[in-house]
Parts: sequence; structure tokens; C-alpha cells
Amino acid sequence: MHAPERQQEILRLTQFHGRVDVPSLAEEFGVTQETIRRDLSALDRAGLVRRVHGGALPAGALHLEPAIAERDSAAAHEKDRIARAALALLPTEGTVLLDAGTTVSRLAALLPLDSTLAIVTNALPIAARLADHPGLGLHLVGGRLRHRTQAAVDAWALRDLADVHADVAVIATNGFSREVGLSTPDLAEAAVKRAMVAGARRVMLVADSSKYCARHFARFGVLDDVDILVTDTGLTDRQAAEIETHGPEVLRV
Repeated sequence: MHAPERQQEILRLTQFHGRVDVPSLAEEFGVTQETIRRDLSALDRAGLVRRVHGGALPAGALHLEPAIAERDSAAAHEKDRIARAALALLPTEGTVLLDAGTTVSRLAALLPLDSTLAIVTNALPIAARLADHPGLGLHLVGGRLRHRTQAAVDAWALRDLADVHADVAVIATNGFSREVGLSTPDLAEAAVKRAMVAGARRVMLVADSSKYCARHFARFGVLDDVDILVTDTGLTDRQAAEIETHGPEVLRV
């Protein structure tokens, strides 16, 4: 089968199943996984599919933003490991920005009651988790509430963050890649994430490996903005090395 015929069949399978993976396609067509990756890249460049870690989705599928409960249940074990590893990297004192995200929320739940950090967050679930920590200096960013993520956004939030100079920002993302950088479906949410990245001396990105190569509508940064990526072992050695050439240290847990 010639490449154009194979790519047409891959496109049909992607649309039929909703997702395809590289190993299964390689077995299906009797070619190497590298050949399938080239096929998927060609289809991605043509706007017919969207590359994600390990495979592809139909074009347009990445613009759908799941609700909090759905996002929290996805890759739950990986997110727990990432949250524990990220917690160990936080300073014992100073100011930490906590972005709205399910992995960040899991990290917040792990903060000990005797922590004396100053926490700044735009996420209602995170503020609620930390409200009973007597030693914390908890600062809740105001603004319009996005009900889908329960995060404060828009002008008030950006005004609040403009004067913040934090030691660390812990940032979540819907997708990250070498080509596009860090992205999320919503422009208002992206603006707040961008302000948090700009307002911190050190940026820690927490994202499970399924987010790698996922691309969404609103970009809020590039990999070079990130100091360390905490992810899971689903990210391969080669992918980790590729990311590190673009700036951030990669910690896989």
C-alpha cells in the first residue's frame, strides 16, 4: 500500500474509532512505527487529524474542554504521583502561585496543615481545600468565575496578579508540545496562566504524559518558559530528551 492510500485509511480509522495509536496502526498495515508517525505527522500538517501522545485524534476533537469531574478522573494514578513529586519540590517558605488544574488541586490537598507558605490561587476548589490551614497565607484571586474550571479569570484576575512576584508558579495545561508550547481551550484562562508564568521566579509545569503533543486553541507559553516539567513515565526517554533541548528539566515519576 502506498503512503497516500495508507494515510487515507488511517484517516478513516481515526474518524471511526475517535482515536488511533501508533503500535496498532503499525501492526494493522505491516509497517514500522516510525512510518506511522510520519503518516500521522503528514495528516496533522494537513489539518485532518491532531497528533497526541502515542497516536492521533480526529481534527477538532482537542477543542472540547472536559468538565472538572471528567478531567480529575482521567489518569488519576499518574496525577497522584505527579502531585506528590511536585510537592517535594516546593520551598518550605515563600510565595507559591497555584493555577487552576486537577493535578494542582491534588498537590494542594497534600500540603501539610503546618505549612507556612503564602499561597496565591485563582481556583475555588484549591482555596476551599486550603482554607483550614492556619499557618498558610492564603490569597484568592478575584474575577469572573469560569464554571467549567471553577477558576477566576478576566480583568480583575489579571489586575490582582500584576503585582504578584512569587517564588514558584505551579501551572497546569491541557496540552504541551515543542511546536506549539503550552495551550488550553479558553482564551481567558490562557491569559491568567500567562500572568502566573510571568509573575514567578521559577515555573513548574505539572502535566501527565497524555497531554504531550496535544494542542489547543489558546497558547499561553512556550517550553522555554518552564523550569521543570513533572510528568509520568508514559513520556519516553526520547520525548523527554526532546523537551529538555527546549529548556525545561524533565522529572518523570
